[in-house]
Amino acid sequence: MSSGIIKRLTSSDATFDAQLSALLAWEEGTHEQVESVVKGVLADVRKRGDEAVLEYTHKFDKLAAGSMSQLVYGQERLQQALANISEQDRTALQAAADRIASYHKHQLQESWRYTDEMGNQLGQKVTPMDRVGVYAPGGKAAYPSSVLMAAVTAKVAGVPDVALVTPTPAGQVNELVLAAAAIAGVDSMYTIGGAQAVAALAYGTQTIPKVDKIVGPGNVYVAEAKRAVFGTVDIDMIAGPSEILIISDGTADPDWLAMDLFSQAEHDEDAQAILISPDQAHLDAVQASIEKLLPTLARNEIATISLQKRGALIAVGSLSEAVEVSNRIAPEHLELAVADPEALVDDIRHAGAIFMGVSTSEALGDYCAGPNHVLPTSGTARFSSPLGVYDFQKRSSIIYCSKNGASQLGKVASHLARAESLEAHARSAEYRIID
Repeated sequence: MSSGIIKRLTSSDATFDAQLSALLAWEEGTHEQVESVVKGVLADVRKRGDEAVLEYTHKFDKLAAGSMSQLVYGQERLQQALANISEQDRTALQAAADRIASYHKHQLQESWRYTDEMGNQLGQKVTPMDRVGVYAPGGKAAYPSSVLMAAVTAKVAGVPDVALVTPTPAGQVNELVLAAAAIAGVDSMYTIGGAQAVAALAYGTQTIPKVDKIVGPGNVYVAEAKRAVFGTVDIDMIAGPSEILIISDGTADPDWLAMDLFSQAEHDEDAQAILISPDQAHLDAVQASIEKLLPTLARNEIATISLQKRGALIAVGSLSEAVEVSNRIAPEHLELAVADPEALVDDIRHAGAIFMGVSTSEALGDYCAGPNHVLPTSGTARFSSPLGVYDFQKRSSIIYCSKNGASQLGKVASHLARAESLEAHARSAEYRIID
């Protein structure tokens, strides 16, 4: 059974596996034209620096600037934005930033060492990156929450220099993004976007110093540019469309669940919203709520296309089967809208973020719960994790041998090196053998 708005699937159907695979299919792909444009922009910025950045900013963002100094926003401008926004906006941004910082402080790792039986000291040195670049969409599609998630986390990790790039198409500046940058402690800001901004951060220009890592969402040109510069710098991920999966036992209000599905469907036409339940009557009620509430959304056209293309209500035989299906999907956001979420959470193996209980909406995680909202998509939660402090730190191994330890280990190393026909390795170790 299906409505005109959202598909209905049943796990007991013989074709369910094929139907689910088709529903989940997502080829991020990149058009040859996008690849060609990005390749040209990257090479040009790498060669000509500021001059190329200015030209592309004029071409793509319709923003003419005589010099890079016009695209640099100092601390005074950020603080001005913070002062000029409403008290309610300022309070909300600060509350979210405080909670993000509090949560991510729990992720901090300390350097450590131990001494083995030979007297050797072994350990790990944890060091923050020197400089990180945060990309934030600008203009109408601006997300100050994403600035907080990336920049606050980097600062908690100890990164001393966080640079923000955000486009201001036709000079359209989003004051909330600037205010978020001020609250997050961003050190420098540049009103540039697109592949040229990624190139400037990756290669450096006369005005913009090279960074170690680039994080943050962007359009297809930004995503392709990040992919292309990976290796020159690190990146967070190549993100696909937003996703939500809800496992429901029928105890949650169907209107709540419909709106939770909409919270991702309204992002864009390729977003994915799925609800799984063993209760057919409950699925019927959620479908009725979808049909009732969807017309009330400001972005109902986008949400409708998303639900029609990639949404589904899935009937399963039990909550344990719902968990199995969820693990196969490996969703970005997983809501356990059940009376006893603790009974299910241990069996969840793949999910970017897990929202426990009917009172916990995914929207809280997007803004102010504390955990990061930069999450793995398109099934990559099988092997990757949310953005965190660990993404802005490096780990160096520590090896400090005593004379006795160098002698004893040297015998082992010598044997293995000669077995691999690496004589210099063996002789280097053998010089330290003392008996």
